[in-house]
Amino acid sequence: MDRTRVVVIGAGIVGAACARELASSGFDVLVLDRGRPAGGTTSHGEGNVLVSDKGPGAELALAQLSARLWPQILAEIAVTDPRAAAATEFDPKGGIVVATTEAGARALTAFAAAQAAAGVRTERLTAAEVAAAEPGLTREVTAAVRYPEDAQVQPAGAALALLGAALAAGARLRTDTEATGAVVRGGRITGVRTPGEVIEADVVVNAAGPWAGPVSARLGAPVAVRPRRGEVLVTTSMPGVVRHKVYDADYVGAVETASGELQTSAVVESTWGGTVLIGSSRRRVGFDDTIRPDVLGAIAAKALRLFPALADATIMRAYGGFRPYVDDHRPVLGEDPRLANLWHATGHEGAGIGLSVGTARLLREMLTGVALSMPVAEFTVDRPAVLA
Repeated sequence: MDRTRVVVIGAGIVGAACARELASSGFDVLVLDRGRPAGGTTSHGEGNVLVSDKGPGAELALAQLSARLWPQILAEIAVTDPRAAAATEFDPKGGIVVATTEAGARALTAFAAAQAAAGVRTERLTAAEVAAAEPGLTREVTAAVRYPEDAQVQPAGAALALLGAALAAGARLRTDTEATGAVVRGGRITGVRTPGEVIEADVVVNAAGPWAGPVSARLGAPVAVRPRRGEVLVTTSMPGVVRHKVYDADYVGAVETASGELQTSAVVESTWGGTVLIGSSRRRVGFDDTIRPDVLGAIAAKALRLFPALADATIMRAYGGFRPYVDDHRPVLGEDPRLANLWHATGHEGAGIGLSVGTARLLREMLTGVALSMPVAEFTVDRPAVLA
C-alpha cells in the first residue's frame, strides 16, 4: 500500500516541524518553499518559547504542550545529529515579567493568578529578588513574576534541526519553488501547481506563515491570515547584562490589540553569543519591509526605561519580519471545510517558533485519527476570523 503523500508548503519552523512529525510517522513528505528554509519569518524572530504571555485558553494549552515537547524532540535529534541539536541553542532560562505602575501591578498579579490556575508555574518576586535576578533592571518595579518554563531557541537553527530530522526520516525538500495553484477533483485537492509542473498529493499543508493568506487564495480556499510587522534591535556582545527574557507587562496587551497602528513594549533578552535582543513592535503595513527609524527609536526608548543598564549599549544591527496575524489572535489548524485534503497550520503571529512543535504534533494526530493531545476546536478553519 502506498504511503500517504503530503506536500507541506513552507519551510519555516512550522513547516519544518510538521514535516518532521509526519515523516517520522511514515508519511511520504515533500516540503516546498518559494525561497530557502527558514529564510522568511523564522529567521526574523527572537526565538521565544513562552507560556508567560498567554492567558488561560487553547493557545496557552498549545504553548504548554509545546514547552513539554521541545526538550524531548531536541533530545531525539541529538542522538543522531548532535551538532544540529546544539545549533538550536535551546536555553530554558525562564522569563520575568515586570510592572512599573500600580495599575500594571494589579493587572499582572491577576493575569499570573489565572495562569497559575491553568497549570503554569509562576513565582512572585520581591524587590530584592528582582534585583538579584536582573541587576541591570530598573528599580521602579511594582510587581514581578518569574516564569521558569519560558525558554529560547535560535530560530533558524531550530528550524533547520527540525527540517534535517524530517529529511533523515525520508522527507524531501524542494526550494525556489512556488505554489501557484491547486488541482481539484471532486471537491478535494489532489495536487499543487508549480511553475511547469503539477505535484500530486493526498494531503496539502499550508504552512506558509504570513504568506498563508495569498497561498490559500491561489489554492482556491482563502483564509484571512495577514502580515503584522515587528522589528528588533541587536546590540554588540554584552555577556551577563540580561539573564532572562524580561518584558514589561504591557507586552501582552500589545499582542492582543486589534489595532493596526504601531504598538510597542519593552522586551529584552540575551543570546548565547552575548548579544542583547531588544523589542518589540507590532504594526500592520502589508508586506512593506521598510525599516523605520521612528519605530526603532520607540522600541529603544521603552527598553531603556526598563533596563537603564542598556544606556551605553552599541546597536550593531536591526531587523524586521512579518508575523501571521489573525483577527481573533488564535492559530489556524485543521482541514479546510471548503476543500477536502487541504490543511492549514498558520496564524501563530509572534508565537510560531514556540508553538511549532505542538502544532505539528496535533496535525499528525488529526491526520492519523489518534487521540488528540488537547482540544483543537478553537483553532478550526471554519470560524469567522479565518474564512475570507
